[in-house]
Amino acid sequence: MSPPSDLRPYLRTLDAETLADLLHAQAERDPELRHSLELRAATQSGDVSEAHRLLDTAVSDGNVEYTAKVGAVLDTLRRMLDAGSRADLAPLARRTVDDISAMYEQAGDHPGDLGDRLDRAVEIYARACTARPPDPEKLADWIIEVEFDGPGRPVIDLAEFATALGEPGLRRIKSTVDDVLAASGPGHRRDVAERLQEQLAEVLGDVDGLVAILSAKPPRVDVSLKIVRVLRAAGRHSEAIAHAARALTPHKHVVQPPPQEQDDDVSRRRKEFDERPGRETYTALREAAADAGKWPVQRRAALARLRELAADGVERADELARVLLEDGRPDEAWRACVRFEASPQVRLDLAELRSAEHPAETIPVFRAAVDELIERKDPQSYQEAARRLKLLRALHKRAGTPDEFTAYLGTLVENHKRKTRLITEIRAARIALPKAVTSPRAAR
Repeated sequence: MSPPSDLRPYLRTLDAETLADLLHAQAERDPELRHSLELRAATQSGDVSEAHRLLDTAVSDGNVEYTAKVGAVLDTLRRMLDAGSRADLAPLARRTVDDISAMYEQAGDHPGDLGDRLDRAVEIYARACTARPPDPEKLADWIIEVEFDGPGRPVIDLAEFATALGEPGLRRIKSTVDDVLAASGPGHRRDVAERLQEQLAEVLGDVDGLVAILSAKPPRVDVSLKIVRVLRAAGRHSEAIAHAARALTPHKHVVQPPPQEQDDDVSRRRKEFDERPGRETYTALREAAADAGKWPVQRRAALARLRELAADGVERADELARVLLEDGRPDEAWRACVRFEASPQVRLDLAELRSAEHPAETIPVFRAAVDELIERKDPQSYQEAARRLKLLRALHKRAGTPDEFTAYLGTLVENHKRKTRLITEIRAARIALPKAVTSPRAAR
């Protein structure tokens, strides 16, 4: 059978009115085409009432149809925002969030992936609020209601709404958060308040407050490294390096030299280092030699010895990388980590520190970490893998390679598509999945 002929050359010979009549007649017979044309009309004309009407029709449909139609409404809103529409889109975007939230609470996140649509709706509402800010205190009240009295989703990122909230809105949220923390014991409300308290400190630029909040959490490497990033972003590099050293060497014990003559003390510490070259003896040597004004010479010799040993295995390579980091030489620590093939955990810790300024270099490390987490096959590891994927997306964007992330994510999802909990965590992290996974038909 011969392929159908291309009608476009013929159609180009027709005048606009004839084409319009033909397309309109076909749209009357094809509801999907009509719906698509209605969306385009709403986008081009900036007719918000038309978009409201489309949302009205979506509510009357079943779950899968509702999800598809509300997704089309979100596409309309996004296109209108991208086109710089002068219309106030915030009320429609807010209504979309509220409608999807009600449907999500009623139906749960089964066929149609309402959770994905809800996350998209919140992001679009934040954009609409930034373009045409509503009353900041009313916006704050809505966020407070969603967070404290909602079904647990959506989870609001205050940074997305910070511009629209301004000082009055942020102050109103902070007042509520402070009241909840003062009055509530353990439970959902307190958990929400603690999360919002951390976000408020970030948005308001309260570095000391944010560091205090993070420091009060149970000790974890990711928390410590966030403290390092916060301090570095604030220009407090010496504090960042000192905290990084403590985070990566939590069991370090520095032997303080007894009160002796400095030269004798340096000689003794040097002997101890030569007998047991490692992080602790290096630190003791550094302190003694620095007091005696002999550290530069001692450091060169001590580091040369540690580099020789680093070739003997992973443990020694880790030791050298941590020593260099404690010395305030993070670039050298990274190079040593790569050259001597340090352990995956040390590579990951150093990549956390390096990712802000050298995103492309650290991408392979985070990809390896994602693979390792997925292989553990437990919910907590899947959640952490999704967090790492979100970071990878940001790193690829900063490195100018967003298409590489899209291709990488597509391959990863295809390889692990049967791991439904993993897919759920990726969606919860607000990472757009390939169409084969996110389409309503595939979800059936």
